[in-house]
Amino acid sequence: MSKLWGGRFTKTAEQWVDEFGASIGFDQQLVEEDITGSIAHVTMLAKQHILSEEEAAQIKNGLKTLQKKAAAGELVFSAAQEDIHLNLEKLLIDEIGPVGGKLHTGRSRNDQVATDMHLYLRTQTEEIMEAIRTLQAALVKQAEGHVETLIPGYTHLQRAQPVSFAHHLLAYFWMLERDYGRLQDSLKRVNISPLGAGALAGTTFPIDRAYTAELLHFEGIYENSLDAVSDRDFIVEFLAASATLMMHLSRLCEELILWSAQEFQFIEIDDAFATGSSIMPQKKNPDMAELIRGKTGRVYGSLFSLLTTLKGLPLAYNKDMQEDKEGMFDTVKTVKGSLRIFAGMIETMTVNTDAMAKAVTSDFSNATELADYLATKGMPFREAHEVVGKLVLTAIEKGVYLLDLPIEVYKEASSLFADDIYEVLQPKTVVGRRNSAGGTGFEQVKLALGKANDLLSQSIKG
Repeated sequence: MSKLWGGRFTKTAEQWVDEFGASIGFDQQLVEEDITGSIAHVTMLAKQHILSEEEAAQIKNGLKTLQKKAAAGELVFSAAQEDIHLNLEKLLIDEIGPVGGKLHTGRSRNDQVATDMHLYLRTQTEEIMEAIRTLQAALVKQAEGHVETLIPGYTHLQRAQPVSFAHHLLAYFWMLERDYGRLQDSLKRVNISPLGAGALAGTTFPIDRAYTAELLHFEGIYENSLDAVSDRDFIVEFLAASATLMMHLSRLCEELILWSAQEFQFIEIDDAFATGSSIMPQKKNPDMAELIRGKTGRVYGSLFSLLTTLKGLPLAYNKDMQEDKEGMFDTVKTVKGSLRIFAGMIETMTVNTDAMAKAVTSDFSNATELADYLATKGMPFREAHEVVGKLVLTAIEKGVYLLDLPIEVYKEASSLFADDIYEVLQPKTVVGRRNSAGGTGFEQVKLALGKANDLLSQSIKG
């Protein structure tokens, strides 16, 4: 089968060479975008009288026929035609005759593929943003039922201070909000049109790039034709935002995995998101959380792979840039799947409030409250820290916790201690009093939930 670009060649490659160089195995995912871009392009060619209205109508009708066949899964692609662009052009010519060969007037595969990826990534980014909102809503719903449920807060994976479980969940809400914002901002770079830049230098035909940009709902055009066909920053930016998003999901995965372990028993993951063991009947493994944690690495890999591919490329297009797509496609699939799974895990997980309550009364996470108590009575905080440290050591030596020490021990440590110390040391008091802005105090958590719900409502209205 002859190539659509084969005029100056006297020899054809062997089949295995064609297959190595072909991208149709993966870029067929761009079939809808490629046809959409082609319809806009031929519409412009007619407007500019580069093609006749009759020719443009024939081509558009042929493209719409291919669009329907693609939706029905009826198109057959060939590695001999390399990529989605040449495959569709060949299928169009087969469908409507030689006039189909006029579609490519005034453009190159270089600006064509770039346009396809801008269209694809715009749609996928918006869908990922919607999936983030769904996960955020699941976090808020769980948090609303656990404002006064207490859980140990950790630093260095050591018990630090008790916090509201809702406060802990909302930490991830705000991480996801930043992820949403990064993707939203990236759309400014995604939503510009390279169509009409040609191979690298523009075209001699009197095309109207602003018109095709308008037809494709782009906000503007690339101002430099070399930049238009060689830019993959918008994909790098998407991959970077996706890597950060997956890092956040992976951190929460790690916490869900720990919390569901026998040693914690703070939560139970729903059966729908867990698996058993082929040998140990008692096992319930948090496999979906582990998989998301693992898939984070492949998203990182896609980012580093594309950065490495691009770093040594001269302007403008180089065949190396064919490597920009598989990582992008894989990242889209991974991120969307991870967000969907995560929303389900959060919505259905069971919170073991009794285990959490027991945990916050069986540790020294209320020690900071003692130091603050002394500081409010005039003792320098550094001195108060020393006093409380010695009290903790005394309790450890006695095999008890701070609430178990008799008042005499406290008064011996400092005359500033009074009988109210036992109320101060209660976990709910410890958490409830931390009402600085953004803190874990119950009133602050309620305010945060209000802000979170407002954001979700505005997003739905928008």
